[in-house]
Amino acid sequence: MTRLALLAALCLPLAAFAADPAEIPLTIKNHRFEPAEIRIPAGQKVKLMIHNQDSTPEEFESHELNREKVIPGGAKSAVFIGPLQPGKYPFFGEFNEATARGVVIAE
Repeated sequence: MTRLALLAALCLPLAAFAADPAEIPLTIKNHRFEPAEIRIPAGQKVKLMIHNQDSTPEEFESHELNREKVIPGGAKSAVFIGPLQPGKYPFFGEFNEATARGVVIAE
């Protein structure tokens, strides 16, 4: 095996780890998360790209995911989650907890 072929073979596994996580859109509109149910592959890291279409701020919060992030009105922000074990992981908007609710399902 040539040195170049050996170097390429060694770098392939590293390229798999360097891949960007899947991006999943999540919208806040009328003080609700849309979609309210997000399905992701278990064991993989994902990026939730949250777009707050309301004029007021909202906080994405989940005790089970160990995440909380305030997204100002009209703004977008990323929240990385995972890799997760199979299961259900609820989240909510702390500023509008009665309506802003959702769940991540890792399967």
